[in-house]
Amino acid sequence: MENLPPDLLIGASSERPVAIHPKMANRHGLIAGATGTGKTITLQILAQGFSDLGIPVLVPDIKGDFSGIALAGTLSDKLAQRAARVGLHNPTMRGAPTVFWDVFGEQGHPLRLTIADFGPIMLARLLNLNETQTGVLQILFRVADDNGWLLLDLKDLRSMLSHLNQHRSEIGPRYGNISPASIGAIQRALLNLEGQGGERLFGEPAVTLEDFLQTDSDGRGVVNILHAARLYRETPLAYSSILLWLLSELFEQLPEVGDADKPRFVLFFDEAHLLFKDTPKSLVDRIEQVVRLIRSKGVGVYFITQSPLDVPEAILGQLGNRVQHALRAFTPRDQKAVRSAAQTFRANAGLDTEQVITELGVGEALVSVLDEKGVPTPVERVMIRPPVSQMGPITDTERRQLIDRSLLAGVYDQALDRESAYEILRHQAEQALSESTARTRTQEQASRERTPSRSRSKSGLESMAGSLGRSAMRSLGSQLGRAIVRGLLGSLKGR
Repeated sequence: MENLPPDLLIGASSERPVAIHPKMANRHGLIAGATGTGKTITLQILAQGFSDLGIPVLVPDIKGDFSGIALAGTLSDKLAQRAARVGLHNPTMRGAPTVFWDVFGEQGHPLRLTIADFGPIMLARLLNLNETQTGVLQILFRVADDNGWLLLDLKDLRSMLSHLNQHRSEIGPRYGNISPASIGAIQRALLNLEGQGGERLFGEPAVTLEDFLQTDSDGRGVVNILHAARLYRETPLAYSSILLWLLSELFEQLPEVGDADKPRFVLFFDEAHLLFKDTPKSLVDRIEQVVRLIRSKGVGVYFITQSPLDVPEAILGQLGNRVQHALRAFTPRDQKAVRSAAQTFRANAGLDTEQVITELGVGEALVSVLDEKGVPTPVERVMIRPPVSQMGPITDTERRQLIDRSLLAGVYDQALDRESAYEILRHQAEQALSESTARTRTQEQASRERTPSRSRSKSGLESMAGSLGRSAMRSLGSQLGRAIVRGLLGSLKGR
């Protein structure tokens, strides 16, 4: 039988097992270390440990080597010896319930979001817009919201930009000035995003938060794997924006749970530096606020990165559970990172933390977790436990079988394109052109028949007034009962 403590076992020091208390798992965490020091295995252990506790998680797979968690591993003699050294005897090898996601639909279920759900703040970050351009984007969303025009995909966004440009003189006094230069800059940013495959990210059917909060028939939490190798390589901002969107959704949609016995969900941020690189301070401040408050929603956030310096100090101070793998100290910046990492731990009188960080072997780490009272434990040198699932990737055939057997099989495979801003504005343009053509023909006919223009003009005005009246009623009807409320990060607070 597997001799697991009641908590999530990370490994063991020379004196005792080291584990995360489920009650403290929503106090967030950090997995840091140089490339090749064992961060992926630690991530695998934590993800499967949370799953065993009935907690669904989302894990990005940037290198394509995390999919093995879906299948049972093989207990080699070497792994058996390591397991025994950390207090595990004859562990049961098993995989975790897994759902694969992929923006491109190649290595998992297609992951799509709508422009409306994404919101103007995160979209501006994705498009790398300046403050003025972001303001124009916020006006665009407000105009669409006020008119009841759905923003679902990039063609809706392009149509709205054209609409704003054509009606600047009418929109400006009510919402704020709009410059053609800003619209042009946003349009160029959209072209760049499309060139990187960004159009695959937006559309319908869009994923919902509930898709990620599943458990299997045995009560184990589903491990959602975002296959992000291509996404991270081609559009790193899109990769980090998806995780930021999910963080926002969790914060805005989940109810307060107070001091729960375990988290409801755990989100892992791999390559966490991308979340903060070139990000405006105002947005970083909002992210900090969400990270600080989201634990009351029963959500744990775990950042994975090479150096603790990659995470802003204000957020770093909120990460209570820490696993620090080896760091190298070849350059002055490396040495600063080592000192910084050492200083973030609660000191252990019997351990020279700064020295040990550079001496750790693969599969070893310095670990500090929160005890039952929420106090950081003194840092310890820990041998990381072996995973019970497969180390390394599964085959393409195995992946396809898992995708086909998934409860979400077929749900997101076929893209939909319902009526939204693009279709509405195109219809309005066609209708305006048709009415203009009809009026021209009527005027020409009236001229030929030498009919008094006053009567015809009155008829035309009545027709135009009727059209405008119907348009106003449609617009009014679309707004009745509609209140668009966006949260801290710009995504919709309610559905």
